[in-house]
Amino acid sequence: MTDTAAPDVLLPWPDLDLSHGSWPAGLRVHVWDGNGAGPELSQRELDRVGFWVVPYATPGTEALLPRLPGLRAVQSLSAGVEKLEPRLPAGVALHNGRGLHNASTAEHALGLVLAAQRDLPQWVEDQRAGRWAPHSLPGLADARVALVGYGAIGEALERRLLACEAEVVRIARRARPGVHAIDELPELLPEVDIVVLVVPENASTVGLLGERELAALPDGALVVNVGRGRTLDTKALLAETAAGRLRAALDVTEPEPLPADHPLRTSPGVLVTPHVGGGGASFRPRAERFVVAQVRRFAAGEPLVNEFPRGS
Repeated sequence: MTDTAAPDVLLPWPDLDLSHGSWPAGLRVHVWDGNGAGPELSQRELDRVGFWVVPYATPGTEALLPRLPGLRAVQSLSAGVEKLEPRLPAGVALHNGRGLHNASTAEHALGLVLAAQRDLPQWVEDQRAGRWAPHSLPGLADARVALVGYGAIGEALERRLLACEAEVVRIARRARPGVHAIDELPELLPEVDIVVLVVPENASTVGLLGERELAALPDGALVVNVGRGRTLDTKALLAETAAGRLRAALDVTEPEPLPADHPLRTSPGVLVTPHVGGGGASFRPRAERFVVAQVRRFAAGEPLVNEFPRGS
């Protein structure tokens, strides 16, 4: 960048200064929501962008990166950045949206659990078909729920599960007081009724719940995934659900988007939602406040929060 002025910022939403207070003097703010081929800016203007907040849940926006040679930092609004991180040039700091989706993802996970445990999909089908066919249900009270990936979202989900009188088993990468290590999964899974995956995707989590782990679950157990699709072995899960031994409630899948004819869509006991867990009504206001605070830090030359270690 040959211009010596402070770098510009590129945001996904307009008018944040109207709702959250004026921007710092001299800061130039551009807006692109991720639609179209790119921002309606000249290359000279793009050269000046030093901080980019990537539009949320808009595929393909990473294609803009080669046109932003002056980037210093990128802000993702997702907690998971496994697709974005490899595409960033060396020297560009990456920050994720950790904490923005805690409430919405926990709510959605609880909704999936309750829908599956109370057999709501079947009741919807019966309603449409005019059937009245009561049957017994497992419910959630007194169920033993393993939270695999006990971080901020796991904690938020735990509070909701405890309110439903479930028992929670906490599992994280490393053991700590009250939390089991992921290495203990083989011993823990036979004793749980529900397992919820809330883990990011990385080399150690791809296929984390595979054929061996699923086989360890008791008959009738429920598998829930609100983390990343590749952490659960789809082929192994289909074998278990096709046999009627396990059930599943998935907000993330592998592949994704899930093809219209994919067997997960029709496998017995499987409920699928299209990766919408993080986008509840609480997300946008929280994300706006977070972005405004990050922009002010960037303009002031202060450290940004939620830095994601590159190469991890």
